[in-house]
Amino acid sequence: MSSAKKVAIITGASQGIGAGLAEAYRKRGYAVAAAARSMPGSDDPDVLAVSGDLAVPGTGADIVERAVRRFGRLDTVVNNAGIYLEKPFTEYTDADYDLITGVNLRGFFDVTRAAIPAMLAGGNGGHILCISTSLVERANARIPAALTALTKGGLVAAIKELAIEYAARRIRANAVSLGVVRTPMHPEDPGGALAAQHPLGRMAEIDDVVEAILYLEQATFVTGDVLHVDGGQSAGF
Repeated sequence: MSSAKKVAIITGASQGIGAGLAEAYRKRGYAVAAAARSMPGSDDPDVLAVSGDLAVPGTGADIVERAVRRFGRLDTVVNNAGIYLEKPFTEYTDADYDLITGVNLRGFFDVTRAAIPAMLAGGNGGHILCISTSLVERANARIPAALTALTKGGLVAAIKELAIEYAARRIRANAVSLGVVRTPMHPEDPGGALAAQHPLGRMAEIDDVVEAILYLEQATFVTGDVLHVDGGQSAGF
């Protein structure tokens, strides 16, 4: 395969936002390494399906190594995989902490730490993206999710730091901050309670998130930014 084709790694790509992103990047002409804990295979020669638990040290580096070995380069990483667990703070357990930090932080750390040298080696720069939540900036008394805020807030801070650290070497870093998205986790909204959490009065659709990430992908003068795709949550209510 020619190394001229751009390559993206998408984590959490087996369903929902990740699956939508993998499809969208393929339509843009990217080869895609699609990773998830249990990732179905693909007949597309430009899709590498990788199964692995991001909470296990070394999994992220393995995903990157396999992507570069298969496609010859790496241009974009979308750290989409994440765990959300809504629970009063004092009811979180050590197992909850290990699970959420393992995927949300360890997964990001391992994948991104391995991805940056691969991007630098290619000489074309790169793009690191993360999925966050507007609960980081605007807490909601009806939504106790401190461990999510802890981990996703950490990703936002890291994205800003990486954007500055690697700007001179043409690696950009951005995040999207989401409200509630209609995914397999939230397929329906009986009574409209989830829609009502957003000033625009509806849940986000997967396409809303995909379009925002594709905007950041092509916005080559945008780095260190957090794009809110939350129906107005972060602005106030």
